[in-house]
Amino acid sequence: MKTKAAILWEVGADWSVEEIDVDPPKPGEVLVKLAASGLCHSDEHLVTGDMVLDPAVAQMLGISQLPCIGGHEGAGEVLEVGEGVTSVKPGDHVVLGFVPACGRCPSCARGRQHLCDLGAFLLAGRQVTDFTARHHAKDGTDLGIMCCTGTFAPYTVVSEATCIKIDDWIPLDKAALVGCGVTTGWGAATYAADVQSGDSVVVIGLGGIGINAVQGAAMAGARHVVAVDPVEWKRTQAVEVFGATHAAASIEEARELVGQLTWGANADKVILTTGVATGDLIQPMMSMVAKGGRGVVVAVAPISQTDVKLSLFELAMMRKELVGCIFGNANPRRDIPRLLRLYDEGKLKLDELITTEYALEDVNQGYQDMRDGKNLRGLIKHEH
Repeated sequence: MKTKAAILWEVGADWSVEEIDVDPPKPGEVLVKLAASGLCHSDEHLVTGDMVLDPAVAQMLGISQLPCIGGHEGAGEVLEVGEGVTSVKPGDHVVLGFVPACGRCPSCARGRQHLCDLGAFLLAGRQVTDFTARHHAKDGTDLGIMCCTGTFAPYTVVSEATCIKIDDWIPLDKAALVGCGVTTGWGAATYAADVQSGDSVVVIGLGGIGINAVQGAAMAGARHVVAVDPVEWKRTQAVEVFGATHAAASIEEARELVGQLTWGANADKVILTTGVATGDLIQPMMSMVAKGGRGVVVAVAPISQTDVKLSLFELAMMRKELVGCIFGNANPRRDIPRLLRLYDEGKLKLDELITTEYALEDVNQGYQDMRDGKNLRGLIKHEH
C-alpha cells in the first residue's frame, strides 16, 4: 500500500514527510493502522547522531540505520496479520511496545521482557522476523523503522512480538503514550528505583519520561517527590497535576532543598531523566543519594560516551547503588494493559500529558517545541 511517513535520511537533517510503499505482512508480522504517535526524545537522538553507530561498526555488523522512519510510541488497529500470527487478529486494538517481547528468550523467561533478545535489533532498522525491509521510499530505497515500529506513519508493519493487545474502549491516542514514555517513566520509579512508601525521591528532568517518573513515585507512596527542571511551567505542572511535593530549578537548588527536607540524610532514590545523559551529571546526581540509596540513569547518553564523573569511594563506603533502566525495567505485556486499566479507573494521568497535537507534516515543529521546553509530550494525530 501507499502511505506517507517522516523519514530521517541523514544525521542532522530535518524529518522529511514523503510518500512511501508498505509491503503486506510476512509470516509473524502485523499490519497496523496507527491512530497516534508520541514525539519522544529518542528519535531526536537519531537526528543528533547520539544513537547512530560509527559507520565502520555498522558496516561490520551489517547494519544500515539510515534512512529510517521515525517514531516508536504508537497505538492503532490491526488490519492484517501474516501467517502464524496468533496473539492478535484484524480489528484488535494494540499498543506497539518499542522493545519486542518474544516470550521465549532467557530474559523474557525471567520476567525481564524489557531485555528481550530481539531488543538487540532496535537500532538495526529492519524487521526482526527476517531482517529485511517492508517500508520503501518512492525510489525503491529500503527504509528502516525506529525501534522496530516506525510510528511516524499512518500505517506500519511490525513483528507480532511488538504488538500488545489492549481493551478496545481505551482511546488509542492516549494509549499510544504507554508505548514508551509513560511506561518508561513510571517503571523507572516503581521498578528501577523501587520507590517505597515514605521514600524521598528526586527526579531530574521533566520531559515525557521524567514527568511520569514523578507520577510513578507519587503513586508508589513517596513522602517527598522533588521535581527538577529549569522550565518553570513544567515544575508547576509536576506539583499541581502529577504529584510532586516540591520543585527546584537546578540540581544545586535541589541538593539544598533535599538536605532540608531530610535533615541531611539525602534522598532514598534519585532518577536522571534529562534530555541527554552526560558523564558530568552522574556525580551531582549521586551526591543527593542517601547512604544505602539508589541512583537510576534513564536518560540516553551518546552511544560512544564512556567517561563518567563518580566518586568510587563514596559509592562503596556509603553502599550507594547506580543502576540503569530501559523501558522502565517493565514487562510490557503485563504492564501496558495494567497501566491502561489504571488510566481507565482515573488513577493514571494520560490526557494531562499531551501538551500539543500535531499533524505528521508538522513533525519538525513538534521537535522544535520539545527543544524549546514547550511540551511535556507532543503527539502526532494520524489522518486516514
